[in-house]
Amino acid sequence: MNIGTSIVGLISCLLCALPFLIMGMNKESQTPIPFWSGDQTLKDKVTDLKTYNARMAKLYQTAGIGFCINGLCCIISIVLGILGLVLLCTVGFYLFFRSYKKILKACSKKAQADPES
Repeated sequence: MNIGTSIVGLISCLLCALPFLIMGMNKESQTPIPFWSGDQTLKDKVTDLKTYNARMAKLYQTAGIGFCINGLCCIISIVLGILGLVLLCTVGFYLFFRSYKKILKACSKKAQADPES
């Protein structure tokens, strides 16, 4: 095992984790935490801002922690780290998006107006 390759993998994963962890610290924001694009229409959609931001912050923190754990996997085995990155960047982001949609639905005006949906 080449330790240099493992350290590069660890640093790469930590750099990937950093934006997620920073976004996850933003739960006290007065505006809704966006999903990637900075959607400006969230202000009109989200009714329970405190719950929405807390759940989004937790979602971002979870993704960041996933990258940190994957970085440690790079130290154990670079192949394991690469497989972890592939899973995080495919299945993980799909699950991240699904979770975001559930959070948005639960904290939106439509959910407040129509509790049976």
